Amino acid sequence: MTSKSSTSALKVFKIVPTTQQYDWGKIGREAKVAQFAEASKLPGFTVDEVKPYAELWMGTHSSSPSLVKDTGDLLSDHLRKYPDLIGPRIAEKFPDAKNGELPFLFKVLSIAKALSIQSHPDKETAKHLHGVSPKIYKDPNHKPEMALALTEFEALCGFRPLNDIAANLRATPELDSLIPSTILQAFFAAASSSSDSSPSPEQKAALKNLFSALMTAPPSQVHSAIESLVTRYSSSSPSSLADATLHPLILKLQSQFPYDVGVLCPFLLNIIHLSPGSAIFLGAGEPHAYISGEAIECMANSDNVIRAGLTPKLRDVENLVKGLTYECGGGERSYVQPKAFTEESSNGSLLYDPPIEEFSVVKVDLPKGASELQRAVDGPSVVIITHGSGRIAWVQEGKGEELETGTGDVLFIGAGTPVSFSTRGKEDGLGAFRAFVEA
Repeated sequence: MTSKSSTSALKVFKIVPTTQQYDWGKIGREAKVAQFAEASKLPGFTVDEVKPYAELWMGTHSSSPSLVKDTGDLLSDHLRKYPDLIGPRIAEKFPDAKNGELPFLFKVLSIAKALSIQSHPDKETAKHLHGVSPKIYKDPNHKPEMALALTEFEALCGFRPLNDIAANLRATPELDSLIPSTILQAFFAAASSSSDSSPSPEQKAALKNLFSALMTAPPSQVHSAIESLVTRYSSSSPSSLADATLHPLILKLQSQFPYDVGVLCPFLLNIIHLSPGSAIFLGAGEPHAYISGEAIECMANSDNVIRAGLTPKLRDVENLVKGLTYECGGGERSYVQPKAFTEESSNGSLLYDPPIEEFSVVKVDLPKGASELQRAVDGPSVVIITHGSGRIAWVQEGKGEELETGTGDVLFIGAGTPVSFSTRGKEDGLGAFRAFVEA
């Protein structure tokens, strides 16, 4: 750093993220979570090669808050002490920001085993669930989220078109057998009149009844149905391109969560494959499950998850079924299409801007020897360096400041601060993701 200013006065500084070792994480150094933590010399961190590393958290959420690296202070305490880092417009728009809380939570995910069939509540539902079950739903906030693939990434995301679900039911007697005939016939009737437009209230009701019947089917019947299905799939080859995707996923989920009703959810939900740099957005009430791969994830500042399958954790099927939107269609409706961050983004920095207020994400990818000036934003930012090394520079009180950065470093950028990203000499380029909020 070129200046002797104290960290507490700086507009850009390093922060200490936290790691989460959930059992679905990748093992040891296979996980980017562990790679980033080790490369940045996370205090007290040592890679255990036999344990999973699932998530890296960057933010102020009380369940696992970040610290200011130079002082060890809670980031939220630091931001409360220096409110200009949050910015007056953000403090006015998001009341919790006045207490040093960021409106978003930034993560890295390293997934070896499928996450639960889940959804996230809207604000009204979150407040209710937190009031009724605060030990389960630990905050009153909603949790829209966006995942940006770092590697090849597979997920279940949103309900398929009604006609696709109907075709899967007809082709899969094991699945069909779990649904009462009256519900099944009502669904087929609704699907027969479906179109490319948003489903009607009657079609949504039919889909809700179908999904509810599946998720509440007696476990003994679910066991028998999956056993029969797996036997059939294991002894026959897929007969279509759709089956070529479904069959291996069903068998994979069965190997991870034997005879769990969530094994059957791919018949109802879109199967999505993302390449590095592709992104999906999931609003409140959208059913989903991340299956495998590694990704950057950003969400509103919440940890509320309503689970119903593929999990050893508490299941809340009633609230999940009640809270879904029952919108349906192809998986492409969940994609986020990036655009240039600014006109000055000559090196290709891309903005992923989902349809919510709490966050946007910029992907920075500089070739060696390059630099890029990024405009000031109204609110705070959090940056993680995902590969390479370089510098972040800014001007403060008329003086130039800079920080050297490398893989795994996590930095905070205060509101209203233009910054320049640059690579370090003739070494490798610099890759980073920057989450921010803007009023």
